[in-house]
Parts: sequence; structure tokens; C-alpha cells
Amino acid sequence: MTKHKLTCHCGAVELQVKLADGLNSARRCDCSFCRRRGAIAVTAMIGDVEIVKGKDKLTLYTWGTHTAKHYFCSVCGIYTHHQRRSNPNEYGVNAAAIEGVNPRDLGNVPWSDGVNHPSDRES
Repeated sequence: MTKHKLTCHCGAVELQVKLADGLNSARRCDCSFCRRRGAIAVTAMIGDVEIVKGKDKLTLYTWGTHTAKHYFCSVCGIYTHHQRRSNPNEYGVNAAAIEGVNPRDLGNVPWSDGVNHPSDRES
């Protein structure tokens, strides 16, 4: 797998990621948080994301079940990646923050139904 460089806007945070299925996993989510954020995420396995610099600049945001863990640069505010609630062994990484990727080139990106996520249903 090819390693990709991912940075926030100001450059304080840099990640090196190996994408599980390249850009083919690109998708958006319509949960209350993701639809406001508007980012396209691509999949990387937990062990395939390395924080190269700026770990001390990453800010964590969680809510609800606190399963999903969303990381942002505390300097410029750019979302870099999140640990998924649908599969905590995966990260969603911000496709637009990957060096050389223009989200416009990804075409019609499918949507995940985060509003009706199975983890939010009562047993």
C-alpha cells in the first residue's frame, strides 16, 4: 500500500497514512456532526495511521456514545481523522487533507446513513 502525507492547513499536524482501499472508500456521513463538518473521509486501519508531527496540537472531540473520536488541529481547526464508531478498528481520514488530493476529483461521493446509525439504537 502507498503511504500518503496528510496535513492540517497550518502544517502543525502531519500524518502518514496507508489507505485500506485507496480513494475508493471515499464517503460522506449525514450524522449531526459530519454533515456540519462536510468532509469526505477515506478508510485507514488503526495501525496504518502514524502521527509524524503535532500530536500535542491534536484536539479530541467526542459526544453521544463517545465511541467515535474526532481529531482536529488545535491551531487551525482542520479535521484530520477520526476513529469510527461503525468500526473502531478503522480511522476515517480527511481526504481533502491528503497531499495531492482535490475532493472535486472524487466525483459523486456516496453518503452513509449516520442519522440512523445502529450504534444509536437501544437494545
